[in-house]
Formats: sequence, C-alpha cells, structure tokens
Amino acid sequence: MTVRAGFIGLGNQGKPIAAHLAPSGLSTTVYDLDPAPVAELVAEGASAATSPREVAAGADVIGVCVPEDDHVRAVLLGEDGLLAGAAPGCVVLIHSTVLPETAEALAETAARQDVDVIDACVTGGAARAVNKQVTYLVGGAAEAVDRARPYFEATSEVPLVHAGPIGCGAKLKLCINLITYIQWAAAYESMALARAIGLPQEVLEQAGRANGQLTDLMVAFLAAHKAPDEARSSEGFQRLMRSHMQIAEKDLAWALALARKSGVSLPVGGLVSQSMARLYGVDDDGRR
Repeated sequence: MTVRAGFIGLGNQGKPIAAHLAPSGLSTTVYDLDPAPVAELVAEGASAATSPREVAAGADVIGVCVPEDDHVRAVLLGEDGLLAGAAPGCVVLIHSTVLPETAEALAETAARQDVDVIDACVTGGAARAVNKQVTYLVGGAAEAVDRARPYFEATSEVPLVHAGPIGCGAKLKLCINLITYIQWAAAYESMALARAIGLPQEVLEQAGRANGQLTDLMVAFLAAHKAPDEARSSEGFQRLMRSHMQIAEKDLAWALALARKSGVSLPVGGLVSQSMARLYGVDDDGRR
C-alpha cells in the first residue's frame, strides 16, 4: 500500500522538508495558516487542506513542524485537530523541538484511538532540509517508525537516529541544541575579540577551519555577521534574526528545564541562554 503523506507548518524548515514529499511520489496534503507556501507546494503536486483535521483525513503519515509546544497541542487536539480526522494506524511525526512530556502526553492521548505519535525532531536547518540532509532524532515504537519509513526516506538521505521510546527524540534534540548554541557563543566571542584586536574575521575562520575547531555550523553562523551594518539593521534582517533568537531562547529554556528536572547543573548553558539577542545581533535600544 502506498503511504499518503500530510504536513502541517510550512515555515523556514517545514516547507523545504514538505517540498520533497509529492515529488517523491507520495500523495501529499499540506496545511499552513499562511496561504503562500501552501500555494507553492500545490504547484509542485501537493493538495491543500483547510484544517489539520482535513490533512489527517487524507494521510497515513503526517509531519508537524510548528514553533512551540502549545502550537503542537493546538494542531493535534480540538474539533479541527489532527486527532479528529486521523484513522486508526495513522502516524503523527512531531518535528518541533518540544519538551519530552509534551510528546509523551500527546502520544498517550492519540493511542486511545490507535494513532501513533512519534517525536521526530529535526536537526540540520533549512539549507540541509532543501538538500534532503536533515537528521531525524526519533523517539517512539519501532513498528510505528517503520510505518513512517517511506516519509523519512522521501525527505532525507541521512539515516535517522532512533533514540528510544516516545520522548527520547525530544530529549536528544535538546542535548544537541545545547551543543549548537554553546558553539555559537564561542564562535561569536572569538570573532568579537579578533575584530577588537585588528584581526580580520576571515583570518580567524581560516585558522579555526585549519585546526578543526570551527565547524561548518559555526562558520555558517558567523557568515551573518559579515553583512554590512546597514543590512543588519534593516527591518527584514532584524525580523529574521528575532525569530531565530526567540526559537533559540525557547529551546535553551526547555534544555534548562529538563536539566533542573533531572538534577543536572548547566551553568554554561544558563549563561548562553541570556546572550541570544547579542549573538543574533538583534537590536536592543540601539545596542548589539
């Protein structure tokens, strides 16, 4: 039987993931509050839905890529939510970075109607999503993961990481994000020092690449700081950076909450969580 795919949340990372489904031969239904990305994917072979419930009515495996836990709950629950339209055997993949208990609670609710929820968190960013190079960090029953395999293979050529039962994908994503943001803080402060003492950013990057200390992600992060001040102060740039900052602050807050619950101290993560506006160059009363 051919797997029918659905997707909800066609934002910065969601749209390039969903864009691979229809061209890979999967019957695909998509939904987003913004009609523009929906129209783009319809032009590539997808069908448009008017609600999450309508997506579920035409799909066996559904990806959800929305910003926060409350958004995920809103997509799944309620009269027009996914669970209102999902048939037994449907698999819902939560791509959003959420608290483990959010995934666990939604999985418990969905199981009452024989629907599987998997936390299939995504790492790699929009550029990797375009090139089918994202990594799925997955928590859930192996049988449900296998049923979703055609979806995973259509959207990424990178083998998924099955971290364990439901909630483990979210746990792993929070650990990975902690590494990412601490790396970016290290790269930013090294750049700030190099500039202050008269060393070009390019020289710092050359040295860091040569000895392996600067990763691809760190160099990509530093690239945004090469833009002219006028461009970095523009409304469009600031809007984009602010959205990235808000997601980063949420992700770090969730990592710190998980650490507190687990009895672990994350002093470096705590300091980095207070610096995201500075790292992203978001204007704050004219200061960066």
